Amino acid sequence: MSTPAPPSPVRGSVLAFDVGGTDMKAALQDGSGNFHSLLRMPTPRDPARPGDAVVKEVAALSQRYAREYPEASVQALGLVVPGLVDEHTGTGLFSANLGWRNYPFAQRLREETGLPVAFGHDVGLAGEAEMRLGAGQGLRDAVVLIIGTGIAGAVFCDGRRVLGGGYAGEIGHAAVPSGTLCACGAHGCLETVGSAGAIVRRYTERTGRAAAGAKEVLGAARNGDADAAAVWADAVEALADGICHLAAVLCTEAVILGGGLSQAGDHLTGPLRRAVDSRLSFHRRPGIRVSVLGQDAGLRGAALHARGLTESPL
Repeated sequence: MSTPAPPSPVRGSVLAFDVGGTDMKAALQDGSGNFHSLLRMPTPRDPARPGDAVVKEVAALSQRYAREYPEASVQALGLVVPGLVDEHTGTGLFSANLGWRNYPFAQRLREETGLPVAFGHDVGLAGEAEMRLGAGQGLRDAVVLIIGTGIAGAVFCDGRRVLGGGYAGEIGHAAVPSGTLCACGAHGCLETVGSAGAIVRRYTERTGRAAAGAKEVLGAARNGDADAAAVWADAVEALADGICHLAAVLCTEAVILGGGLSQAGDHLTGPLRRAVDSRLSFHRRPGIRVSVLGQDAGLRGAALHARGLTESPL
């Protein structure tokens, strides 16, 4: 009697795409939750048709995965994007950094790929993944704060993510005293001082020297560069202002830091905890945690969302 062949490890797969303000990530996730052929590339841009540029790239990558894994039987596709979104209609309402308005991502991708499409906010679904699989496990009231090109948060109250019609969690566009003109058109936004992108921009403006990233600015600060230290300190102070607003309004148990800037570790969390503690009086002091899922949180969230459309959730 012949022994049946073991099931392919990539059967029951979904595709996951995480579009960021700078980079885009893609992967195929198998039925056991493992990622295969994780790719990272610059986010495609076309000023005249910004949404179409993303859809074209996602469709091309979907075809590539189908060629590389013909046995995968991909069941659904998950896409997360930044900015304001309507997850129920699958629409990207607005992205200050990437330029689209009211773009029907889910509809266009269904047309291009023939797959069921789960669409959502990059930070919101990264937050759901972090709460389910990462540093937020066991918490009911938390904010997952992603600090990268911009700043946005996923707000969880009593175990549920607050959607607010797609507008909740945009703490990066709350005003802080040191804020400057923002790409959104407002003046004074937190992300003009506290984001990784702002740290690089403000250091370059202050010194005339280009920096490759916020990590380089932090390294310069640690090596005695007074300008870098001032820019870093300003970012920490602005982030502390934002976190204190969250603590006052939401009484959150923890703020979980994700995105590129969270990789600074104790160089960020140490001074940030002290700055937050010095500002709060009677409020519950939120714990400051660092994401466990790291740079994969958005992809994990996209994959979880896609699995919600299938019969094989993890």
